[in-house]
Amino acid sequence: MRRLEVDVAVIGGGPAGLAAALAAHKEGAARVLIIERNHELGGILQQCIHHGFGLHRFKAELTGPEYAQRFINQVRETDIQVLLETMVLEVTEDRTIYAVNSSEGMLEISAKAVVLAMGCRERTRGALRIPGKRPAGIFSAGTAQRYINIDGYIPGRKAVVLGSGDIGLIMARRLTLEGAQVEAVVEIMPYAAGLARNVVQCLEDFDIPLILQSTVVDIHGEDRLEGVTIARVDEDWKPIPGSERKIECDTLLLSVGLIPENELSGGAGVELDPITNGPKVDDTLMTSIPGIFACGNVLHVHDLVDNVSKEAERAGAFAAQYARQQLSAANRRIKVEAGENIRYVVPHEISLDKPVEFFMRVQRPEDDVFLDLGGLRTVKKPFVRPSEMLNITLTPEVLGKLQGDALTVRIVSQKEVDVDA
Repeated sequence: MRRLEVDVAVIGGGPAGLAAALAAHKEGAARVLIIERNHELGGILQQCIHHGFGLHRFKAELTGPEYAQRFINQVRETDIQVLLETMVLEVTEDRTIYAVNSSEGMLEISAKAVVLAMGCRERTRGALRIPGKRPAGIFSAGTAQRYINIDGYIPGRKAVVLGSGDIGLIMARRLTLEGAQVEAVVEIMPYAAGLARNVVQCLEDFDIPLILQSTVVDIHGEDRLEGVTIARVDEDWKPIPGSERKIECDTLLLSVGLIPENELSGGAGVELDPITNGPKVDDTLMTSIPGIFACGNVLHVHDLVDNVSKEAERAGAFAAQYARQQLSAANRRIKVEAGENIRYVVPHEISLDKPVEFFMRVQRPEDDVFLDLGGLRTVKKPFVRPSEMLNITLTPEVLGKLQGDALTVRIVSQKEVDVDA
């Protein structure tokens, strides 16, 4: 078994892993290693050939591969070591990584700090428990995206998309551009799950129907999908009898949520948040296991890759500081709690000695409200949507005014702001 010793090991070579490795190297980590199970760096961005990446970071509208290539080029200009086609099997509490590849067999990697950047995976049909047969023609939206953009195959000619997540919206447009007919995008919630700009650019601009408060209740076909039955749902998401209608199609794409890839995290003993399905972290993005950090979609699912890169750079820099024993423990720890109409907040715990960027999602849409951070700062929001992440940074000067041992983030109305004032 080959044995390696590194300062910072980054698991995952997607946008989060690339940014974390570069930041760790810049922060002074002498030996930085990226471990990637694919045959190339870039992660999911390599199949995202649509534009819209890099608007915040590079002030340019890039495709996914273009965005990834900018980071790959930077990595190549350094002495950061990269292991491709290498599968990590286990991460231990003492930051030992066991991995395997076809050229070297088993690897044992001892790291002073580990950055988890494994990304996320798609929820499958099995998780939805849709009744019906198991014909060909049912794909997750990401799988269909790879077939079209990487392999050059079109999955079908007449499609229905279940779920209005961003990948589903983008694939509805992609299929249309390739000559397929998208019959409808069906969403169980009363609002779209993807970004507003994608609803406009991918559905409205192409006259693709968006059917809300509905879901697929049956699948038809033996060898090949022949159609699906959809029905409206009530407030408890249960199908309403008598509202069923059949849509003929040969392809069903599922865009029903992303799940952070945290099997390795759980195996290492990292404490996970049941809401985000990602690790619980502090303001340095360190998990409950000292020296193990997390960033990107393995931590919580992001809307924009620009935010993934920014978050990963913080994780990589703090990991390098930990490896060099320069990351001091805070004297006072503050719990961060989700209040009214907030589904989750990251980080879960903070100190008061450094700027903290908070990421959060709301539970339901609201208009003309205020984002309140423990009374320290109140920001007016013309609207909030579960599909669009909120983020705000507080400085140590502002955080120092906090009273008590918890900071509660909540959505409040104008009336509540006036009362507090």
